Amino acid sequence: MSHDPSHDPLTYPVEPQRCKVITTHDHVQIALAIADTYALKSLLVDCTPPLARAHHIGAIASKIGIPVESRKTVDGVIQFESLNCVLVTSPAEIEDRVAATTEPQLRQREYLKLTRYESEMQTLGYALTLAQTLAILTQAGFSDEQIDKIVNLPNDAWHKTWWYDLDEEGNFTVPFLRMMRTLRYLDGTFTLQYRDHFAQDKPRCFTSQERKVMIEIRTEAQTFHKTLERINISRVQLGIEKALLICDSISELEARGFISQGISIYATQNSVALSTQADCTVCANYDCPMHGKSDSPVLTCRQFCFDASLS
Repeated sequence: MSHDPSHDPLTYPVEPQRCKVITTHDHVQIALAIADTYALKSLLVDCTPPLARAHHIGAIASKIGIPVESRKTVDGVIQFESLNCVLVTSPAEIEDRVAATTEPQLRQREYLKLTRYESEMQTLGYALTLAQTLAILTQAGFSDEQIDKIVNLPNDAWHKTWWYDLDEEGNFTVPFLRMMRTLRYLDGTFTLQYRDHFAQDKPRCFTSQERKVMIEIRTEAQTFHKTLERINISRVQLGIEKALLICDSISELEARGFISQGISIYATQNSVALSTQADCTVCANYDCPMHGKSDSPVLTCRQFCFDASLS
């Protein structure tokens, strides 16, 4: 990882004549407090090893000053959607794709191949209010017209849409068909259900999975041992596995130590590019020729990035 401190998203313009110098701790706390989307995404993407890929991040939020038993507060927590599939903008996109690669007489067979397997019925929610139903569908990316059709479906009818799942390189390119239905009850509530039809691998969730990352902002006075102790105790008490340590600078030896304990590093004044212990079968660096290989000879790697979706 490397980035130019002069373009750091956590660096805000100040007026020296009117303001005191703002510390890294204050910069990060401000970004967390106002939920600065650009800054929060940068923390997740530009740390070492990265905690997410930019196009996999959906809605993102943050909290600061979270009370824990062992100390007064934790510096912060970033909560974000890890996107696993996205709604295709237009069915014509899939039709054009099939038409471009398949002879006319074989297109029907190609559609059958894309939808050869069927998932079990999934329920998004029981006894949902109309507002809750609309919120779920809107967040998933459905248009107003699609939402109107889904909400007003007869109980025995289904609404069909095409979606993209992640391919081996982490891009949204694998099409699958999703069938949705709405059950309406006399008390005005709804039940939303769906079933997927896919070519090979079943989609892992409806749209995304919630991820949380604990934030620790290190001061110059903190020792390696004390910092690691604070992070580990807080992770246990908050029930959050992933942690991000933010600091002005860090030595390579210390960085190796934190990373070996599952802690990512974001240094604002020096880059962190280390060879870390690697497992190619759970790495998210899809461009690497060793990606996914169980017989890979690689033991340490500067580009290793743990794929949280495989955990």
